[in-house]
Amino acid sequence: MSLKLLIDTQGKRVLYAEVNKGFVDFLFHILSLPVGTLVSFLKSQGNIGSLANLYNSIENLNDSYMHSKQTKSTLLRPRPLSLVAGPNVPHNNPYAARNIYTCSCNNSYASVDLKTVCPLCKREMVKLITFVGPTSCGEVGFVKDMVTYMVMDDLSVTPLSTMSSFALLLKLDVKDMSAVEEKVVNFGMDEAVKLLNASLHTHNVLTDVFLNCTTTTSKKRACKSET
Repeated sequence: MSLKLLIDTQGKRVLYAEVNKGFVDFLFHILSLPVGTLVSFLKSQGNIGSLANLYNSIENLNDSYMHSKQTKSTLLRPRPLSLVAGPNVPHNNPYAARNIYTCSCNNSYASVDLKTVCPLCKREMVKLITFVGPTSCGEVGFVKDMVTYMVMDDLSVTPLSTMSSFALLLKLDVKDMSAVEEKVVNFGMDEAVKLLNASLHTHNVLTDVFLNCTTTTSKKRACKSET
């Protein structure tokens, strides 16, 4: 996906980004990610403390010590990092993307872990069943696709401001209006991981991720006072 950034070239900072529903859904999706997913993406970048050691301990532990391979996989990769609004962004239904199993005797027991032993008949649960949750009326993601959204450098999200560009830039303490530049940048998995890492360490997330981005198109933005 692509984002439109407004950059203060004199102050060397991203002021804000104009984005669609897809990017906002991605940002909100971050808050629903389990710690194991975050660590799996960020451990190679360091600065996550002892969580990396904990993650590596599980990864290196022989399967014979775990209840099942599914248990290990659930801990290490509980939910993928999604970039787009659509089937990949989970609904509020926590079981929407998970398989559920029961045993062949069709009793009332079920499990999300394949080959869990049924407490009643003592057989492994290997029969896949379908979970039916609440209907979503065809909507996916977290926010409605009805406006353009504004994401500030610190990831604060609001509908795009209705105030004039000039008034907004004054509010953001821009000293030189002629130094304001508009850039369209690509946002893929590499940028997503960088954003995830930066969000844990700085309040200038967009600046940290995009200011030196080379895959951009840019132009000066006319920011005139309205009379």
